[in-house]
Amino acid sequence: MTDSVKPRAARAADKRRRLTAAAAQVLHEQGVERTTLADIARVADVPVGNVYYYFKTKDELVQAALSEHSTHLDELTGRLDQLPDPLDRIKGLIEAWVGQRDLAARYGCPTGTLAVELDKRTDGTLDAEAGAVIRRLLDWAGHQFRALGLPDPDDLAVTLVAGYQGMSLLANALRDPEIMTSQGARLTQWLDSLQ
Repeated sequence: MTDSVKPRAARAADKRRRLTAAAAQVLHEQGVERTTLADIARVADVPVGNVYYYFKTKDELVQAALSEHSTHLDELTGRLDQLPDPLDRIKGLIEAWVGQRDLAARYGCPTGTLAVELDKRTDGTLDAEAGAVIRRLLDWAGHQFRALGLPDPDDLAVTLVAGYQGMSLLANALRDPEIMTSQGARLTQWLDSLQ
């Protein structure tokens, strides 16, 4: 069905979805300050004037991008939760991170880089929302360590996520995706040593 034959509500939902996905992509690639609404509209293939119909401000697009990151995290952890063993779930998470090594080397962690950039602002609202996405990941990882019966599961979750953030930052700063590969292997070895 072409866009012109879709019902109006379906066309509107599709445009909003495309704008949200484009916001997540462009904000990750360019950062908040360098991104314009026109950049997002172009990637979403939506006329720039239509952006304001769906999002009144750039901050609303940032919120939509954070929601998109949260959705992607939920989808990933939902797939991993299908695995019967918590250790395999955590290893699957590391594999997913390593699988994004080229993207991380070019732009860093989508949520982490956004959180750092938003923290520089004085209003203090959007950075808290970015932190909430990272908190979801920490909570999920802590639950896995708890299911393994390991002591200090929340601290182990922080170590895991800190390892990911560190390897993403270094891969990005040095433009070296192999840092993700080698450090992902080290995280896996660390996991095995906890048993």
